[in-house]
Amino acid sequence: MKLIVRNTHKYLSFLISLQLLIWTVSGIYFAFNKIELVRGEKYFVQESYTMDLSEFDLKLSNVKMLRMLKRLDETIVVASRGLDNSYLDRNGQLVEKLTGNEASLIVARKTSLVPKNVTEITTPKKGSEYRGKPLPLYKVLSKDSEENEISVYLNAYSGDIVAIRSSSWRLWDLMWGLHIMDWQERDNINNVLLKLFSILALISSVTGLLLFFKMDIKK
Repeated sequence: MKLIVRNTHKYLSFLISLQLLIWTVSGIYFAFNKIELVRGEKYFVQESYTMDLSEFDLKLSNVKMLRMLKRLDETIVVASRGLDNSYLDRNGQLVEKLTGNEASLIVARKTSLVPKNVTEITTPKKGSEYRGKPLPLYKVLSKDSEENEISVYLNAYSGDIVAIRSSSWRLWDLMWGLHIMDWQERDNINNVLLKLFSILALISSVTGLLLFFKMDIKK
């Protein structure tokens, strides 16, 4: 029995050793890097403005949530119906999609970044920097005060900045994908590999403890 425990621990430890190292290194990385900085929250400029919903002439039905946003010099309402959003002006009419120049102006106003180039994104892509965000989006390639390239993604209708991506975020995203063993989409924590290696790591730990404390295991 003791030989079985020893061999189980030995070969399981060898099998999962690389992933254990990845879990340890990525865990240390997460512990020493603040997620707020990784998300680019430091680039936002504080804004203050007042809104009055009574100014809006809205006739809506089946709406789950209403949000009021400042889009350049106008206030708009985002009406959410589950996964479907409507972007309305104060008269209840659908607003027009922002232009690339307007997207750049929003980034300049709402962040401390300097916009350089604008690209419209209409197609979803697995594992992308904008995954999970409603399309269409504008990607505004910008630079910070240290000339680092920063990608800002904003909703093409509301002008809401939905993501800021930098080199530190990309490294975090890579580490996260390795940590949860989802190397393509880097989002699925319920994948089979992660569950399997977690169970194997548990077995390896238990057998290691049995051997360490020299429990009375019959040969």
